[in-house]
Amino acid sequence: MKKIYIFIIIIISSCTSNKNFEEKSNFGIVIHGGAGTILKENMTEEMEEMYLNQLEEAVKIGFQIIKNNGDGKEAVEKTINYLENSILFNAGKGSVLTSEGTVELDASFMEGKSLNAGAVASVKNIKNPISAAIKVMTSSPHVMLSGNGADSFARNQGLEMVDQSYFITERRKKSLEKAKKIEEENSISSYSKNELLNYKVGTVGCVVLDKNGNLFSGTSTGGMTNKKWNRIGDVPIIGAGTYANNSTCAVSATGWGEFFIRNVVGHDISALMEYKGLSVQDASKQVLEKVEKIGGDGGVIAIDKNGNIAMEMNTSGMYRAHVNSKGKITVKIYK
Repeated sequence: MKKIYIFIIIIISSCTSNKNFEEKSNFGIVIHGGAGTILKENMTEEMEEMYLNQLEEAVKIGFQIIKNNGDGKEAVEKTINYLENSILFNAGKGSVLTSEGTVELDASFMEGKSLNAGAVASVKNIKNPISAAIKVMTSSPHVMLSGNGADSFARNQGLEMVDQSYFITERRKKSLEKAKKIEEENSISSYSKNELLNYKVGTVGCVVLDKNGNLFSGTSTGGMTNKKWNRIGDVPIIGAGTYANNSTCAVSATGWGEFFIRNVVGHDISALMEYKGLSVQDASKQVLEKVEKIGGDGGVIAIDKNGNIAMEMNTSGMYRAHVNSKGKITVKIYK
């Protein structure tokens, strides 16, 4: 009888311990769909509802994975896959067009525990570039592959490949026509910040803290409308557009890529947290202030090792969403 009592006590203690663990378990996910000159007066109710719905659906995908003890890497990949498959965002299907009317895609991924990372740049036929970036990390000795070589690698890895026509939409054709018209009337140097940001907005990103306390970040983009000469922005640059470190945070950036590269935005946020003890929100604000001082605009999403988040921008809007460990969903567009 004494043994039975002891056994029952052990079971009760175990259940209580597990319950307490679940209550204390901290995890979360944050996503973005690009930052720029996003004004409510320029948005129809129908379009606004479409963006809000797709952001919510995307963030739920990743949240369900980590809620069910899934891998943060899978959560980032599946969430970004959803956004890449939407025509609303400048990533995958619906990406902006180069000056030649083609699509060139960039993506990167990083995990905070090992600091392993992978990236692809200027790819043309990979349906989901974020999946290729992850494959570079897991199935090659490299960190970044570009152009035809990256497409060939993805094909060899069994990833889905598509014709260029899959990515191209009428909306992006019109944007290219407008950009070319402005280019004819002005020099590139005379573009306003807002015009350049409008040609970049839509980049997608996702940062995750999973139940194991590991941080992950991924970002995917079509780059900038009317770009030339195989221009590559911050997205595939580890430490600029994407960064993750279990000691600090995971970051995904969006905006005027040249300035984000020069400021090494993702790593700088992490460094301010690690060396100066700043919070993830204060570090994000401070780094965006640096970007703005030299003429750049955009935004970042970040999550730290304790589940605290930042969704900062120095633009009028950023498509963004967050779900915390309690399942509370926040979806926003405007500043």
